[in-house]
Amino acid sequence: MFKLNENYLKLPGSYLFSTIGKKVNAYSAAHPDKKVIRLGIGDVTQPLAPVIIEALHKAVDEMGHAETFHGYAPDLGYEFLRNAIAENDYKARGCSISADEIFVSDGAKCDSANIQEIFSLDNKIAVCDPVYPVYVDSNVMAGRTGTYDETTETWSDVIYMPCLEENGFAPKLPEKTPDLIYLCFPNNPTGAVLKKEQLQEWVDYANKVGAVILYDAAYEAYISEEDVPHSIYECQGAQTCAIELRSFSKNAGFTGVRLGFTVVPRELKCQGVSLHSLWARRHGTKYNGAPYIVQRAGEAVYSEAGKAQLKEQVAYYMKNARYILEGLKSAGYTVSGGVNAPYIWLKAPKGMTSWEFFDCLLEKANVVGTPGSGFGPSGETYFRLTGFGSYENTVEAVERIKALQL
Repeated sequence: MFKLNENYLKLPGSYLFSTIGKKVNAYSAAHPDKKVIRLGIGDVTQPLAPVIIEALHKAVDEMGHAETFHGYAPDLGYEFLRNAIAENDYKARGCSISADEIFVSDGAKCDSANIQEIFSLDNKIAVCDPVYPVYVDSNVMAGRTGTYDETTETWSDVIYMPCLEENGFAPKLPEKTPDLIYLCFPNNPTGAVLKKEQLQEWVDYANKVGAVILYDAAYEAYISEEDVPHSIYECQGAQTCAIELRSFSKNAGFTGVRLGFTVVPRELKCQGVSLHSLWARRHGTKYNGAPYIVQRAGEAVYSEAGKAQLKEQVAYYMKNARYILEGLKSAGYTVSGGVNAPYIWLKAPKGMTSWEFFDCLLEKANVVGTPGSGFGPSGETYFRLTGFGSYENTVEAVERIKALQL
């Protein structure tokens, strides 16, 4: 008789955003007359930029002619896209990352979950707390996290690095030595960042203890401050200890188009074995590549017109984030984020738990956010709002929240 992967049975409840979706759908069904404003999930709302639409149309036309038709993509992705990424995201910032160290995929979420497959189950992982749920859940599915404690909402074999208000929501170096370190900056959910000297400290630490940093830079396009690195490879020594994950979802609005990439430097090795070769083997075996038309759209992101149009789009979302930040701060809320990231991290008022505040906002203000506890135990009593809504809905949502006078 067949058997299940029992690690899946260890997962507590459903995926965070599935739970939120069910709650919101149930409320909307019971109150069809209410206009619910969703500022919870980090999905974009602005249409694709004109230059991207143009590139998509052109690529679709090419697929209609035998001489320009494209079938399976190369394992690493098309060279035209990888070259554009290497030149604009890395070489332009002084990072010596080459095109053949870039693996094109359909998004950072998939890569952040799949990357753990090339590592032994004996590896200990360290995560920021609060944290993007996929990092932990994918390791639970693999059987790397030990047992779950419902009281503390923690896993026995996971090293948690609390990101608290007193340390600017930045993690401290862990007391126990990890093998795999998950870092996401600008951070989801807190919106916090690491300055270059802070990130260099992590790179030095990883090289010292022989750990690998899995660095999620999905929100780098939202960085506004000069001393905040856009890539971990801006730090000396990062190519021997870090894998970087990137996405086109938030900088170019590809949440429904799907495109991302992962950088695995050739210098990153374990006992003489290149992690680049392992990821290449996994990538070639289990992934058929992002569509040609989507990769052409990704190439357009790096054109001069693409850079200008997407700069405006990022500014639109950051305008929303600033409005939330300033509006809630003026109403007496304790808030952070919204400067280098489209996320606002706020303290739930009057001693409410994260889910109590979620229910309060949904029922009394018809506004949806994300309970901080869904990101880990240190997220309890906190709440995340995003700047990805329309400006009109953002303004209305803030006014509704302020009107509650909590």
